Parts: sequence; C-alpha cells; structure tokens
Amino acid sequence: MIAAVASMSALGLGFGLLLGVAARRFHVETPPIVDEIESVLPGTNCGQCGFPGCRGAADAIADGSARVTLCPPGGRDVAVKLAEIMGADLASAGGVEEAVPLVAFIFEDHCTGCTKCFKRCPTDAIVGAAKQIHTVVTDACIGCDACVEACPTQAILLRSKPQTLRGWYWSKPALPSAEVAA
Repeated sequence: MIAAVASMSALGLGFGLLLGVAARRFHVETPPIVDEIESVLPGTNCGQCGFPGCRGAADAIADGSARVTLCPPGGRDVAVKLAEIMGADLASAGGVEEAVPLVAFIFEDHCTGCTKCFKRCPTDAIVGAAKQIHTVVTDACIGCDACVEACPTQAILLRSKPQTLRGWYWSKPALPSAEVAA
C-alpha cells in the first residue's frame, strides 16, 4: 500500500515538473492589445460573434480581420470602447446598429418543463424547475442560442433585447441640410 502511494506521488511530482518546464519553454507572448481588447469584451464566450470565444474575437479584432461591432451581448458600450482602443471610427466599422443584442424568449404555453434548456444555459439565465414552466431573466441572457437548439418543443426563440433605462442611449441628431451645406 505504501509503495503504491509513493509511486503515484513520484509520478505526479515528475509529471508536474515536466509540465512546468514545458509551459516555460514553449510560452508564446501575445500582443498587449489582445489582452486589452479581451478585457473589454464581456467574457461569456457565447460564440454569437462567430468566433470560438472572446479570446478568438480579440485576436481577430487586433489583426483587423473583424469589426469592432462584432459583439452583440456587449452592445453599444463595448463597441465604443473597442473603437477607442483600435482608433477606429464606428461609422467606418459598420455602424453600431449591427450589434443588436439578442435574448431568449420562452413561449410558456408551449413549455413542457423538460429542463433541457435550463441545463444548456451557460449563464443560468433560465429560471424554472422540472415539470414547471420556465422563463428567461433578460439581464442575464447573452443570446447564445444554446437553449433554442436544446428545446424539443421549439418554445424558445431569440428576440432583440427589450429597451430599458439602463441600456437606452440618445443617438446623435443629424444636422439639418442647410447647416451641412454651410
């Protein structure tokens, strides 16, 4: 028994040291702008932007292959911060109108309470229990589409996030045509 414990401990220590040396030897430095961009992104790794996570989206924004308006869960605030970091103009980046955050909506009359959506939600935005009707907490939902795919009764769909006082902003008014010509 003691020999088994000693041999497993020696193997664990040996492999741990080997992994530590490999991590230092093969470490790859990333540009600091990628870390800065990733810190601005929500960090939910929902994949709604088309990249495999917020780190992949940050890499794509940093190398210029993606627009700063790619994050629907982040919305306008994240797009503005990313434009400041990258020194880009939001109008030339495709506009903020493309970044419409989506949230899940459950048609409660079609919900059977199977909890498949509840188990798939990465942010625990779905509230309910087995054999009971479920509902979505819109402030916690990131619109990742995982619950829509898991629902067997097709009672869930994605809608644009409802406008609240917290997310509302006043768009800049357009100048009248007489002032533009002057």
